[in-house]
Amino acid sequence: MSDRRHAASSAKPRPRSLWSLLVFGTAAVAILRFYDGPSSLVRPRPVLARAVAPLPFVTPAADAFGRSGDVRVRFVLPGDSVSYPLEVQGDFAALQYLWVRVSDSVGTDSVRALVGSRVVAPQEPGFYKLALVRANELQVVDGITIAVLVPFAEKLGSTLNGFRIGTYVAERLGGTRERPDGFVQVEQSDVDLPLSTHLRLSDFLTHDGQQTWPRYAALSGRLLDKLELVIAEIAHLRGDQDLRLTVEVHSGYRSPSYNRRVRRSARDSRHQYGDAADVTIDANGDGAITSVDTRLIAAAVETVEREHPDLAGGLGLYGERGQGKAYVHIDARGRRARWRG
Repeated sequence: MSDRRHAASSAKPRPRSLWSLLVFGTAAVAILRFYDGPSSLVRPRPVLARAVAPLPFVTPAADAFGRSGDVRVRFVLPGDSVSYPLEVQGDFAALQYLWVRVSDSVGTDSVRALVGSRVVAPQEPGFYKLALVRANELQVVDGITIAVLVPFAEKLGSTLNGFRIGTYVAERLGGTRERPDGFVQVEQSDVDLPLSTHLRLSDFLTHDGQQTWPRYAALSGRLLDKLELVIAEIAHLRGDQDLRLTVEVHSGYRSPSYNRRVRRSARDSRHQYGDAADVTIDANGDGAITSVDTRLIAAAVETVEREHPDLAGGLGLYGERGQGKAYVHIDARGRRARWRG
């Protein structure tokens, strides 16, 4: 009797168990219909969007580096329209550009449409790289630096932003006499900036002992090009186009106030306009600087001016008679001049 009651009581829960399973199974099916599982978390469904073409591969064109192929900077005034030849491999459409400061890689100025090879220079003085923009992509174009000058008109009396420059002949006598277009503004972090293959910004700062920053200098791209052409011609005369020559610049830019203190300097020296340099080069490679080197440099200058008449200028040979270290003055004043110091 007790066994029958036990058997009966143990059989009663079965209908409820089957019902629970049925309800659970139905719910599970419903959940699975609306839940894609963990895969939906790691592989989101693709969203259709308009494809954006990648930035093309862009480099400065060969003629952007001057006739020597070695100039790395262009000097412009604020807001100037500048020719910036580019070699473009890829889709040129819808490209924009902005300027990036060399010192801190921060984009400045507004983003503008790129049309052909002409760009508008930044408004603030300093050194910049061109950067191309499309959608959210940005590519900095290496090779050429744009140096935005401080216009000459911003010089007040004999100083510019507290830096002593002095007075040019054109300021004293007026008329149409020559004056620099403007001045490169040099921060301490800029002094090692390459201007060309063999020359740096520090080579052209005036040696007047001023310690403040920024400093200012007049500089000419024509002079840089001429010096690099002379160096290449020396290598040609030596029969080695891959020859690595070291150029030491004794005097680049001289402010008028400093030029008056330089012994035997011309009153209106070309150094004041940024298109002259006194250089030494071990042109024959014997490890010494002698009159043999100055004559080899002079021969190279004559060849360069014959092939590029617009780069005609001054050539002065110094130290040939045992009067101190031998060096050569080279300038790009636009007309031929020769002398011995």
